[in-house]
Amino acid sequence: MTDDAVPLKPMSLAEAKQRRSSRTRTVRFGISRLGLTLFTASLAMIFLLPLAYMLLTSAKDSAQTTALNAPLWPASPQMYAAADGQTYTVYEVPMPDGSVQTLALEKPTRLVSTFIDPNTGQEITWKGNWRSLSPAWKLDIKLDNFTQVLSVLNFPLLLGNTLIIAILGTIGAVTSAVVVAFGFARFRIPGKNGLFLVMIMTIMLPFQVLLIPQYIGFKAIGWTGTWLPLIVPHFFANAYNVFLLRQYFLTLPRELDQAAQVDGASPLRILWSVIVPQAWPAIIAIALFHFFFTWNDFFAPLVYLSGHPELATMTVGLQAFSAVYSGSGSGFLTQAAALLALIVPVVIFFFAQRVFMRGVVISGVEK
Repeated sequence: MTDDAVPLKPMSLAEAKQRRSSRTRTVRFGISRLGLTLFTASLAMIFLLPLAYMLLTSAKDSAQTTALNAPLWPASPQMYAAADGQTYTVYEVPMPDGSVQTLALEKPTRLVSTFIDPNTGQEITWKGNWRSLSPAWKLDIKLDNFTQVLSVLNFPLLLGNTLIIAILGTIGAVTSAVVVAFGFARFRIPGKNGLFLVMIMTIMLPFQVLLIPQYIGFKAIGWTGTWLPLIVPHFFANAYNVFLLRQYFLTLPRELDQAAQVDGASPLRILWSVIVPQAWPAIIAIALFHFFFTWNDFFAPLVYLSGHPELATMTVGLQAFSAVYSGSGSGFLTQAAALLALIVPVVIFFFAQRVFMRGVVISGVEK
């Protein structure tokens, strides 16, 4: 050892225990994180199973949905075209040596059947009941189901009706909620907290409790059988939307309002030029919440638009379509129609998901 070498200092018992404890905590944290990830993925798979079933079933046909031992994915039985122009169904045939071959059934009988090898074209005699065999399936996505749904369901009419109701209702709900939330967040109103509490209590009132009085009122003024009961009430602020926007507005500094007042801005000018530009994440979240609610609403259109199929929304049209086709062995058409109805909400959420998630977190929905 040279004179310049520095001798290694032995590790003390306390340092060794501290390092071992740090490694143990790191391993435990990794294991807990992996377990949480697996648990979350399992829950996500459970919730996505109905969507996967709808997606797979929408591309099937009636022959596959009623066939025994049919695969889960869209498929059709394999067929073999012989040299004479005849077509035969291909089956999975167990052979005496234990192997399984895909053979085309040429002459079926109860005890001895004749098959054709699709690879060589030679005839093979097989002993057994051919009805116990399973057909050989190949992937076959039935895109014609969607074309049939578009023609039978009158999809453009239902889509247009639903978009009109959803867009107009969303505009009214967002506009009224912004104005009312701004008043609760910024104005000094006598008894404001009590009024806000009363408004929040209306969230606990179920829609079914208010249905009969509302229906009697709308019928008295001649609004039943029109879109007005589905659009006009949303122009009177919803308590849930007001609550979320008010909580967001309270986080904005009042110094901005005071600076705008010094410049001579009116309350509406402050709302439009100061509050709204900073509250777009929360406003977009509220707009998407209401749009999806209106898009999926079934009960209100069923009640107010009964007897007017030309005014029906997507949910009512799907229910009528399902009542006709689900019981006739054509449930795959119902799944195809439901999948088409999901396109618009999924596309909207896909393009707005970043702002939507930001608004959800900031406005406190996540908590």
